[in-house]
Amino acid sequence: MTRTRTAVGLFSHRPYRAARFGTAPLLPMSREEMDELGWDSCDIIIVTGDAYVDHPSFGMAIIGRLLEAQGFRVGIIAQPAWTAVADFRRLGRPNLFFAVTAGNMDSMVNHYTADRRIRSNDAYTPDGESGRRPDRAVIVYTQRAREAYKGVPVVIGGIEASLRRIAHYDYWSDKVRRSILPDAKADLLLYGNAERAVVELAHRLAAGESLQQISDIRGTALMRQQIPQQWLEIDSTTVDQPGGIAARPDPYAEAPACAMKASQDAGRVVAFHRRPRHMDRARSVVRLPSYEQVVADPVLYAHASRVFHLETNPGNARALVQRHGRREVWINPPPIPLTTRELDRLYEFPYTRQPHPAYGESRHPAWEMIRFSIPIMRGCFGGCTFCSITEHEGRIIQSRSEQSVIREIETVRDTVPGFAGNISDLGGPTANMYRLACEDPKIESACRRLSCVFPDICRHMSTDHAPLTRLYRRARRVKGVKRVFIASGLRYDLAIRDLEYLKELITHHVGGYLKIAPEHTEQGPLEMMMKPGIGSYDRFKQLFDRFSREAGKKQYLIPYFIAAHPGTTDRDMLNLALWLKHNGFRPDQVQAFLPTPLAIASAMYHTGRNPLRKVNRNGEQIPVVRGLRQRRLHKAFLRYHDPDNWPLLREALKRMGRVDLIGNGKHHLVPAWQPAGSGAKGRGHGRDKAIARTSGAERRRPEKRFRGGRKRR
Repeated sequence: MTRTRTAVGLFSHRPYRAARFGTAPLLPMSREEMDELGWDSCDIIIVTGDAYVDHPSFGMAIIGRLLEAQGFRVGIIAQPAWTAVADFRRLGRPNLFFAVTAGNMDSMVNHYTADRRIRSNDAYTPDGESGRRPDRAVIVYTQRAREAYKGVPVVIGGIEASLRRIAHYDYWSDKVRRSILPDAKADLLLYGNAERAVVELAHRLAAGESLQQISDIRGTALMRQQIPQQWLEIDSTTVDQPGGIAARPDPYAEAPACAMKASQDAGRVVAFHRRPRHMDRARSVVRLPSYEQVVADPVLYAHASRVFHLETNPGNARALVQRHGRREVWINPPPIPLTTRELDRLYEFPYTRQPHPAYGESRHPAWEMIRFSIPIMRGCFGGCTFCSITEHEGRIIQSRSEQSVIREIETVRDTVPGFAGNISDLGGPTANMYRLACEDPKIESACRRLSCVFPDICRHMSTDHAPLTRLYRRARRVKGVKRVFIASGLRYDLAIRDLEYLKELITHHVGGYLKIAPEHTEQGPLEMMMKPGIGSYDRFKQLFDRFSREAGKKQYLIPYFIAAHPGTTDRDMLNLALWLKHNGFRPDQVQAFLPTPLAIASAMYHTGRNPLRKVNRNGEQIPVVRGLRQRRLHKAFLRYHDPDNWPLLREALKRMGRVDLIGNGKHHLVPAWQPAGSGAKGRGHGRDKAIARTSGAERRRPEKRFRGGRKRR
C-alpha cells in the first residue's frame, strides 16, 4: 500500500510547562542571560558551529524559536572552544538533550576548497575569521558534550549530519567513511530540516519516554542491534538489481530454492523474502550493502547510492538499514513536508533578525548577505546530481503564503537597521519553484523519479508561475519598498514555459545582472548532472534580451559553469571554452566540482559508475577527473583568457591535436606568446619563456578582462 502523507500538526502539541516564561528577547548564550529570564536551567541546549544570528535563515535560530514556541527553554552554545569541556558547561546541564549541529554549512566544505586548500575566511563567524570550528564539527562537539555531562542524550542534526547518515565517500580523506552516528556516538540523528522530528522528540522525552523507546520518528536515524520483529526485510538488489558479479561471490544472490542466505560480513544467517505483490510498506525495511561491503566494492557502493535515492519520496519511501560491524544503522522514512500554514508560522516567530549583541560591532558576512532577503519556499525537484539540497530538504516544494511573505517584507522594512528600500532576494533553493507541484497527489506519492525536470519536464508537473508573478507584483508595491531583486538560482527551463513571469522578472527584478547556471554546454556532462541541454539556455537568453530591450534596460546574464564534474572529458571542457569565447564570456570566478557526501555525483566520482541507471559491473563507466593537474586544466579552460593559464592550455591543446587554436587571431583560443611575469614563471615552461621574449611586432596585447563573466560588447 502507499504510505499516506499525513502527520501530527507541528503546533498541535500541548505546550510544555516552561511556556509560562514566555518569549525570550534572544535565546540565552550565558548564565547571566538565563538569570535575567528567570531560568534555573535549560531544557534543550543547541551547540552550533555558527555564530548565533537570530534570523530564520540560520538553523539554530529557527529550531530554537520553534522549540521555544512549544514551551521549552532553549539555550545556545555558539562556536565553543572544542579542546576542553568548559564552554559546553556554560549553560549548565540540559534537562532533556543537547542538540548538536555543525551549522549552516558542512564543516569540511566550510574549511576547504575543491582543491583541498584551507579557506582563508568563514562567512558564518564574526569578522569572517577562519578556524573557529573544528573539522568534522559534529563528531567533535558530540564528544565534548558527552564529556561535559555524562548521561545527557545527544542528538545530532543539520546538513553535516544529514549528508552522512549512511556510509559515504569522504572527499577530504579520499575514502568511504562510516555513518556519522557510530563515529559521533550520538543517540539519534535528525536529517533534513527536522522541525517535525525535533518537536516530537522533545515532547516525548519531556513526557518521560527514554531515547531507547523512541525509534519510530520519521526523519531520524539510530543504531540498532537487530531488525525488530514483524518487519519485512527486503534485499536492496530486489529493489534495483546491480547486475552480475563474476569476480567474487555475490553477497546478494538468492538461493535457488529458498530465501535464505549467509551474510558475508557478519557470519550470521538472515532471512530475505521475495517481495509479495501487496506488502505493508510501513513495515518494510530495505537492506543496503553493509559498510564493509561498500568500502571493498565500488559497484556495491554505486548500487547503494542508487537505492538510497530511490527511497526519498515521503509518499512511498521505506525504512533503510545498513550494517556497520555488529550493529545496524536504521534510517526511518523522510519527514512529511510542512504545510503552508506551518511554514508561515515558522518564519514569523519574533526573531530580532540580527546577530546576538554579545558580538558587539563585529561584522557577520553571511548575515549581511541575507538580512534583507525573504525565504518563500523550501525543497527542489531539480535533482542536480552535484547538489545537496535534495538529500537535505527533499523534492517536495513547501511554499509560504503570499500574505506571510508580505508581512515579513513589512517586518524587515520596519525593524531591520540599515534598510534602504531594497529587498535583496525573494527565493529559496530555487527562485522559481514557488507553489509548483505535481498535478496529481496520488501520482506524486507513488513517484520514484530522481528529477521532475530531467531528461524533460514531467507532464504531470505544473509550470504555472502565476502565483509567483502575483507575489512579485504585490511585493514591489509594498509601501517603502523601492526594488525587489531575485538573487536565488533560476531554473530557466521552467521559466521559459511562462512568458508573463519572465517579463515580470526581467523588467522589474534584475539589478543589471542575472546569475543562472547552465553548468556546461556538452551533452555528456549535462546528462551526468541531470541538467537541461544548452538549447534551453539559448531560448532563455533570447527572451532575456528581448524583454530587457522592451524595458529599455541594459542587462546581462552571468552564466555559471562547473569544471571537472564526473562524466567530463578534456574535449568537453575545450568545447565549453570555445563556446565561452564565441559568446564573449570571460568568467572571473569559476567552480570546480566538489564531491559532497551522499550526492549522486560523488558516487560517480568515487566509483566511476553511473547510479542514474542500473549499476552493472561490466556496464557503463564514466570518465572521472581526479588528479590535481587535470582538475586545474579543466578550470583553466573556463578561464581561457587568463595569461597564467595559457602555458597549461597550450600544452593540452598540443596533446589533443588542436594546435590550430594557438595563435593571435580572433578564432584562436590562446595566443602564441606569453606576457612577461605571467604563466611560465617558476613552472619550467622554457618554450613559453622563449616566446615571451619575441619581438614586439610578433606580440599582441591580451584582451581586456571583464569581471564576473560579463558579456563583452
